Amino acid sequence: MVNKFLFKHIDNSALIVFRIIFGLLCFLETVGAIFTGWIKRTLIDPDFTFSFIGFEWIQPLPGNGMYFYYAVMGILGLCIMVGYKYRFSAISFTILWAGCYLMQKASYNNHYYLLVLLSGLMAIQPANTYFSIDAKLKPEIERISMPRWCSIVFILQMFIVYTYGSLNKIYPDWLDTTVMAVLMRSKANYILVGDLLQNHIMHYFLAYGGILYDGLIIPLFLYKPTRKFAFFASIFFHLFNSFIFQVGIFPYLSLAFALFFFEPKIIHKLFFKNKKPFYNAGEIIVPKHKNLALGAMSVYFIIQIILPIRHHFIQDNVLWTEEGHRLSWRMMLRSKSGHATYTIKNHTQNTTERVNLKEYLSPKQVRLASNKPDIMWQFSQRLKSIYAAKGDSISVYVKSYVSVNGKPSKTYTNPEVDLANVKWSALKHSDWILPSK
Repeated sequence: MVNKFLFKHIDNSALIVFRIIFGLLCFLETVGAIFTGWIKRTLIDPDFTFSFIGFEWIQPLPGNGMYFYYAVMGILGLCIMVGYKYRFSAISFTILWAGCYLMQKASYNNHYYLLVLLSGLMAIQPANTYFSIDAKLKPEIERISMPRWCSIVFILQMFIVYTYGSLNKIYPDWLDTTVMAVLMRSKANYILVGDLLQNHIMHYFLAYGGILYDGLIIPLFLYKPTRKFAFFASIFFHLFNSFIFQVGIFPYLSLAFALFFFEPKIIHKLFFKNKKPFYNAGEIIVPKHKNLALGAMSVYFIIQIILPIRHHFIQDNVLWTEEGHRLSWRMMLRSKSGHATYTIKNHTQNTTERVNLKEYLSPKQVRLASNKPDIMWQFSQRLKSIYAAKGDSISVYVKSYVSVNGKPSKTYTNPEVDLANVKWSALKHSDWILPSK
C-alpha cells in the first residue's frame, strides 16, 4: 500500500513548471533585496547583526560582500529555473539562503524560514529531468514521470503551514479583531482601499476569513469538486496580501503550489500540449534505499509538527514572552511595541551609566531591543564583550515596558537581573521575563 501510494509514477509536468517558477522567484527575491536597499539596511549599515542564538559565528560578509553573496544566490536561482547543474544549484541556494536567514533576526519573517524548507525539499526532487539544460546535455536523465511522493511532500508541508497558521489565530485578540484593527491602522493612506480597511466589518471579514482560508484551503484543494473554487479563492487571498502587506515573492510562490493539486493531465495540457508526451503508465518503482528515505522524511515531518507546539510546554503566554514564537507559523498574529532602558554597572571603574541604544544599534534594532527578550539578552552579551575588550567587568540591567496589541504597557523584564551574566535556554522559560498577568 505504501509503495503504491508513494512510489507510483505520475506525469511530472507539475514539478517541471514549479521548478521554473520557483527558480524565477528565488532570482527575483535575491535581486530585489539588492535593488530595494534591503541588504544595505539590514546587513551592511548595522555595526553587527543579531544572529540566531547559537549561530553567532554566521555573520555578514565585510564591505560589499553581501551584495556578491546575494548576486550568487540570484545566479543559482536562474540555474534552478533553467535546470542547469540543478542538484548543485538547489543545494547551494539552500545553504546560502539558510545562512542569511540565521545571520540576522531584524527582518525575521516566517516566509524566509519557509523558503529554507522549500529550497531544501527542491534539492531532493528530480525536477531537472525534463525541459532543462541538464536533460539536454545528458539525454539519459530525461524523464516524463516522477514518483508521487514528489508532490505529496509539498502538499504535506503546506498543510502544516496553513493549519498552524489557522489554529494560531484562534485567540481572543484576533477573534475580537483587535489585532486586525491595529494592523490595518497603518494602511489608512492606501489609495482607494485605505478607508475601507478601517471599517470594523472589514476587520471581521479579514480576521475570520484568514482563519477559514488557512484552515480549509488544503482540504478544498484536495477535494475535486471544490478545487477550482479553492484556486480562485487563493488568487484573491494572495494578491490581497501582496498588495496590503508587501510580502515579496511568497503570495506567488503559494499560488504555484496549486500545480500539485490539479490532475496531471490538466497541467500537462496547459503547459506542454504537443510538446511533451503525457505519462500514464502508472509504474511502481521502489528505490533501493526506500527505508532510509522514508525514515528521513518521517523525522523531518515529525519535527515540522512538533516545533510549532513547543510554546505550550513553556511557561506563560508566547504572545508575551516570545518563547517558542519563531519557526511556528505564527504569522502576523500580534502587534508589539516597547521601551527599554539599559543600565551598565562597571565593576572595574566603579561607575554606573545609561546606554544610548542609538550609539550601538540601527533604528530597527533599537525597536527589537525594546521588546524582544532574546534580543535584549544578546545585546547585553554584546555590551559585555565590548567592555571586556577594554578590560572592564560589567553588569547590564534592563528596565522595559511592553504593549501587546495596543493594550496598556506593562513592566516586561526584572530590572534587578544582570542580563550580561545569565544563561539563555531555548527550551525553557527565562525567569527574568515578568509574568504577563
